[in-house]
Amino acid sequence: MIETKSPAKFGKRLDKQFFGRSVHKVAPELIGATLLFEGSGGIIVEVEAYHHTDPAAHSYNGPTARNRVMFGPPGFAYVYRSYGIHWCANFVCEAEGSASAVLIRALEPTHGLAAMRRRRDTEGERALCSGPGKLCEALAIAGQHSGLPLDRQPFAVHARTQIPEIAIGIRIGITKAADRPWRYGLKGSRFLSKPFAGS
Repeated sequence: MIETKSPAKFGKRLDKQFFGRSVHKVAPELIGATLLFEGSGGIIVEVEAYHHTDPAAHSYNGPTARNRVMFGPPGFAYVYRSYGIHWCANFVCEAEGSASAVLIRALEPTHGLAAMRRRRDTEGERALCSGPGKLCEALAIAGQHSGLPLDRQPFAVHARTQIPEIAIGIRIGITKAADRPWRYGLKGSRFLSKPFAGS
């Protein structure tokens, strides 16, 4: 039985049609959605958008063995290792060939908390998924899951059931195109990787 923090209130399962739109439309609409991976996960509270015309995007210089899934159809996971240490999960968006994606930065953990605590070796609920590397470790998402579809197991992404208040700011930890306000978050959430300016 999956341990849950509160009763599940899922919207419809998000499919390729949802992800096959502008990354700038998809990214804010993911705030409040639920991401589960093999039953563990929670509410998405922070994301960043990366467009193929963006120098900070992995796809900016063209396809490689690592980023090839970004150039494929929408609705697939792009998982990469950051600085050789942490796995980071992205959702591929837009039409095939666009090579745009949304980085999932933070979750409010709601499902499978015991398993996530074991993987992260922490009891602190806020620390479980408050960063892209942390959430991948908590959910056990790794490189072998890159290229898997988001609309079937082990992934499940459910639409939000209400429209939240969204904070907008610049992206974190990049040096190129660092001034673009393409980071979105659930306003006031204590599960963010970093607070938004003015909030």
